[in-house]
Amino acid sequence: MNMLNRNAEALFWIGRYMERAENHARLIDVHYHLQSDDMHALPGGEPGEKAQTLCKWGRIVDALGSRAAYEQQYGTYTEQDVVLYVTLDRDNANSLVTCVNHARDNVRTLREKLPSELWDVTNGFYLWLREKQAGDLTRESPHQFFGRIKEWAALFQGVTQSVMPRENEWHFIECGRYLERTENTLRIMQSAIMSRTVPAAGMDGTSDLYPFLQAVLRSVSGYQTFRRYYADGVSKEAIMEFLILNEVFPRSVSFSLHALDEHLRGIQLQEKQLRTAHDRMIRQVVKLKAELACLEREDLQLDGEGQVTGRLLQASGQLGGSFAHTFFRMGEVSA
Repeated sequence: MNMLNRNAEALFWIGRYMERAENHARLIDVHYHLQSDDMHALPGGEPGEKAQTLCKWGRIVDALGSRAAYEQQYGTYTEQDVVLYVTLDRDNANSLVTCVNHARDNVRTLREKLPSELWDVTNGFYLWLREKQAGDLTRESPHQFFGRIKEWAALFQGVTQSVMPRENEWHFIECGRYLERTENTLRIMQSAIMSRTVPAAGMDGTSDLYPFLQAVLRSVSGYQTFRRYYADGVSKEAIMEFLILNEVFPRSVSFSLHALDEHLRGIQLQEKQLRTAHDRMIRQVVKLKAELACLEREDLQLDGEGQVTGRLLQASGQLGGSFAHTFFRMGEVSA
């Protein structure tokens, strides 16, 4: 099937936007998991608490690459403002409600090509989210709200898996999903690991490590699986090894890149120019997978400042640019 560029782009971004919405929920949720532990991390009363607030909620904005835009609009970092900005702020191009709305719009433009169930879920998700008010997020249980977001995302994924034909439309959605998942797993690791605060006076820095790492794992629903692999080895290096290199955990970087490679190879193209560019992009993914395969636990152990995750995140961003150049821009006139 020779697909129009705009259709390929819409499908790819349906996958990315829906995955991004879920990962925004996970990103905020991990900070709520850490909140009770962070309250005791800095001594010194109110000044320490203010520093904690700036660090904790500022890290979320940093993880989304939105510091300048946020500060221009809100100025200071508070729980209510950051949660509003990331979830319900329609002026934020990457807020949760904006992502779901964009996914819904793209599904609507392709309703003739996609199963009707896909529209039902995406539209229902948006209508539910649209009714939420800023106060609802902090007045009610944040865990319950963000848990519901994850349920909507799982419902969407279930529909794509159970009723979509294994043709180009499905492969493009899945490519978007797994590229976004790769980036967001890396972001949530960077955000959480780098936001671990200085321990209280007299501590050696290890006493607050266990609840912190546990929160990171729970944010990606990986705690139980991790404990099967590392029963007695809870450490920063073990967590990083699990989330980057584990080949069977669905939210690991390795798993996501292998899935991306599989769906990229599944795309069928007719034009010779597109096939050549397609082959080049497959090689780009294979190269990144090879770099990942060469990583050892020692590399992660020596990586005290997140350079490994940073390098992988940069490579993932380059893959996104390659998708745009390969499928969404080439041959636009003839398409």
